[in-house]
Amino acid sequence: MPEQRPFVIANFAITADGRISTRKKTPSDFSSPRDKRRLLEIRAAADAVLASARTIRADRMTMGLPAEDLRAMRSAEGRPAYPQRVVLTQRGRLDPALPIFAHAFSPIIIFSTTRMPKALRAQLAAKATLHLAPGGTVDLHAMMRTLHAEHRIERLVCEGGAQVFRSLLEAGLVDELNLTLCPRIFGGRAAPTLTGVAGVFLPKSIRMELCEMLPIDSECFLRYRLRR
Repeated sequence: MPEQRPFVIANFAITADGRISTRKKTPSDFSSPRDKRRLLEIRAAADAVLASARTIRADRMTMGLPAEDLRAMRSAEGRPAYPQRVVLTQRGRLDPALPIFAHAFSPIIIFSTTRMPKALRAQLAAKATLHLAPGGTVDLHAMMRTLHAEHRIERLVCEGGAQVFRSLLEAGLVDELNLTLCPRIFGGRAAPTLTGVAGVFLPKSIRMELCEMLPIDSECFLRYRLRR
């Protein structure tokens, strides 16, 4: 790789019309149990899982690995049973009472900015490692370098949301995309797409190469490698 950073994998379930959630941004619960197992398999192969504060809050995520066999596999390979957990939030508005902070099975790493209130910093510092960037935004390239150098993360899986994925795409920081195409159609402009609001173009198109296609029942699992 041109810079020392993790290999970044994104993983999403999408409807046939390209939506990752409903217009009310409800948790993505429209895929099959097989897809949910695939999510855990992809998560188990990574050193860390990345999600935005909004996604963690909406989905009540713990970012854990509930499958005992996958934890045993990681342990047999000499790795920690659970991947590390990475949270990205520009404003730093994270509730310390969220489910993710109730479980200490793996380290939590928070990337935010100095906009995070000082009282909240003290609360979160007791539960996670904080990296606070000056100004209003997190430098994603710097974040990746820090994850690689300080936290020994070689493989990172991004599980949302759309804005985080879009930002990583625009920064050239996504290497692989896993999609589960589900037999559902939501419709509507307000339902978020893979890159956010429908109709908002990327600065330039992203080219990909199909590496794997696996139809199971009514779903299709797709794996793409992004072209540079």
